[in-house]
Amino acid sequence: MPEFYQTHLKGQLSLAQFLLLSLLIQLLQSLRTVELESLATTLPLPILAESRRRKLQRFLSLPQLKLELLWFPIWQMWIAQSHPQLQRVYLALDRTQWKSINLLTVSWIKDRRGIPLYWVILPHLGSSNFKQQKTLLLKALIELKAYDVVVLGDREFCSARLARWLKHQRVYCTLRLRCNEYIETQDGVLVQLNELGLAPGMMLYFEGIKVTKSHGFGG
Repeated sequence: MPEFYQTHLKGQLSLAQFLLLSLLIQLLQSLRTVELESLATTLPLPILAESRRRKLQRFLSLPQLKLELLWFPIWQMWIAQSHPQLQRVYLALDRTQWKSINLLTVSWIKDRRGIPLYWVILPHLGSSNFKQQKTLLLKALIELKAYDVVVLGDREFCSARLARWLKHQRVYCTLRLRCNEYIETQDGVLVQLNELGLAPGMMLYFEGIKVTKSHGFGG
């Protein structure tokens, strides 16, 4: 682990807890599973398997393992090392559904990779709503007040309500639109996106334009 990870973790955990966390990280990297039984079976401690399982359960229930206490200070230090204050930082809003688990995440884009900053398990399957998106984003945006933030989102997050809220937060956004969406200009003219000659990699900035009802299912 990087030194600033270790410094923070040792300040939050006892030595025994820190060593157990280090062992868990090594196991996760080698086993590539988060199943408790598999981790308990291979945990290199001289105690019975059932005792190892209970030990892991107690450890994972520690109040110090809350995201806000354990993970937030680490990514704050990481971003501070990578970006001077007032520099632009890109965040990606995304949702991943795996079987019955529906996860909404906000990630920091670094070197073309998404580093998860905060996430929530949605209590339902399918798309997220504005309230859930706003609650999730606020967790990260409050900690990034010193930066020029841009939020990226795919079609699920292309909401005029979300865009207006982000603007109110003084946050830029790039939200993907279907090519068959219509936009209405300040002059009241309706224009379909596929009529604008857009190509991959191009980006337009619209001021005072609203998105209207979709027509069809273009990509």
